[in-house]
Amino acid sequence: MFDWDDLRLFLTVARMKRMAPAARALGMDATTISRRLSRLAQTLDAELFEQAGPDRVLTHRGIALFRHAESIEGAALAAVAEVKGERQSLNGHVRISVAEGFGAWILAPGLPSFHAQHPGIHLDVVTASGFLNPSKREADMAVMLARPQRGNLSVQRLADYRLHLYASPEYLERKGRLADRRDLQDHVLVGYVPEFIFAPELDYLDEVQTGAEAILRSSSIGIQRRLVLDGAGIGVLPDFMAANHPGLVRLLGDDVEITRSFWLVTHRDMTKLARIQAVSGLIQKQAATVLAVS
Repeated sequence: MFDWDDLRLFLTVARMKRMAPAARALGMDATTISRRLSRLAQTLDAELFEQAGPDRVLTHRGIALFRHAESIEGAALAAVAEVKGERQSLNGHVRISVAEGFGAWILAPGLPSFHAQHPGIHLDVVTASGFLNPSKREADMAVMLARPQRGNLSVQRLADYRLHLYASPEYLERKGRLADRRDLQDHVLVGYVPEFIFAPELDYLDEVQTGAEAILRSSSIGIQRRLVLDGAGIGVLPDFMAANHPGLVRLLGDDVEITRSFWLVTHRDMTKLARIQAVSGLIQKQAATVLAVS
């Protein structure tokens, strides 16, 4: 029989695909991890990984072990939660991965009252570029812009939201209004830095006008909003960030409208925990409340 803890190392390397980040996540030396994976492969008489450039990719037998190892991991976590009483406890740590706009304009307004109601739940709201993946246990929950196609996940559609072109009154007075999309070529556009668009759903300028390119660019939607608000140019902004601001004017509203969706994603093993259910309720409530009025 192999060492059960070797499965934990196997899962981490399989999810991260590279030894260095897996070693950092596990707090172990890469050499030790490699030696223990070799021992696991020898015990099972099966090659579990093959090298593909810098990545370690699962073999067919590795994929089979991965499925069973995830089931074992889920059962172990459920057992610990039940024995420690965590399943019904409204205490503990929850990490949520969200896009910046969702975090600042939808989730954050609900956090003070949530904390007052559930002081034992410690929340991390992570808005780094690129979503942390609950399937890889990088986060407990994530609000994503597209439905994940694989992984041991519980996925729920939160809501749709809309985006429009916006500018400030001062900018329009200085540069003139738009008659149609073609007029955009004569204006300063604000948008994302192409290399730092972490989700294809954020690459929407070309949907507005083929070939349109931003001149003022930022990986932060908050900075883009600030630039538009201060009269620097025209930008595509979510209505929940812009529609009710007196300093922003919606442009070509009948012609230019982009629709996107928010998806609540949770690792399936976590969904029955009381603290996860409480945070899920918060996220659903905030999305319904904020998006209903934007």
